[in-house]
Amino acid sequence: MSERRQPEVFEQAVRVEPADIDTLGHVNNVVYLRWVQAVAAAHWRALAPAEEQAALVWVVTRHEIDYKHPAGPGDEVVARTWVGEAEGLRFERHTEVVRRADGKLLARARTVWCPIDARTGRPRRVSPEVRGLFSTAGGDEPPA
Repeated sequence: MSERRQPEVFEQAVRVEPADIDTLGHVNNVVYLRWVQAVAAAHWRALAPAEEQAALVWVVTRHEIDYKHPAGPGDEVVARTWVGEAEGLRFERHTEVVRRADGKLLARARTVWCPIDARTGRPRRVSPEVRGLFSTAGGDEPPA
């Protein structure tokens, strides 16, 4: 079985687009969810072996998001994600969205993902390699 290690933070820059702004003049809450999912998918594509990417897809079973400060038109933000604990078919992932200009934390999310067999559409256990890459005993604070 793969050795558990401290997770690394994966980052993806995002520019706030006009369509992201709601009637209150800031980024709509649903957009943060899109960013959380997009950075998780990018992290998966960056680390997972090609054969695992072809065999597995991931579905969300739970999102928890704390909104701290609004992002506005033209802001550049960074979505930072890292893996958390995994138990059976439940894989935890943490994400922070920060404004690039001042480093202010805009939102923090915890998401639980389930691996699905791409062929059958049913939940599926992952290989020791995938479990080692996408789980840890770490907490909800980003690794140093």
